[in-house]
Amino acid sequence: MTRPRRLVHVAGFDDAPFPRGHRGDVLVVGTVFAGERLDGVLSCRVRRDGVNATRRLVQAITGSRFHPQLHAVLLQGIALAGFNVVDIHALAEAVDRPVLVVCRRRPDLAAMRRALLTRVPGGRRKWRLIERAGPMEPLEGVYVQRAGMEREAAARLLRRFALHGRIPEPLRTAHLIAAGVVLGESRSRV
Repeated sequence: MTRPRRLVHVAGFDDAPFPRGHRGDVLVVGTVFAGERLDGVLSCRVRRDGVNATRRLVQAITGSRFHPQLHAVLLQGIALAGFNVVDIHALAEAVDRPVLVVCRRRPDLAAMRRALLTRVPGGRRKWRLIERAGPMEPLEGVYVQRAGMEREAAARLLRRFALHGRIPEPLRTAHLIAAGVVLGESRSRV
């Protein structure tokens, strides 16, 4: 796997809001940053509570003109569209870039496990992916999981891209764009 010295070009992905009873596909938006500059936007759709998030992210990243310049991929949480859990190690390997999952607060893993095992089809497999991703560790005021990235490199990336708070700008911007497209206006809090 590529071990970049400089983390200049990164893509950050977040899912769009969707109604509680929604079934079907959910929009996922990715923003590509070159340093502090928004360089591009990617999008794909993943199934609500499905199993295609990893594959769809791989397709969006590797099929884009931005892939050759990317140094890292950021995710706003390990699951998209409800419980469509991303296999961060498979994603990192497939795109040949490190992956960093970022959460503002430590997730309630016990509640996630209960929900997955009692209410979500394929929940056992999804729970194993979450366990395989490793524990959420506090870093630079947020919680992270890493694939293909050392702790210090993750800290440097967070410091470099957390321009307006603790959440890295590629994730903050992806969140705003996704909400704006689906709701007609964006929400400020990631």
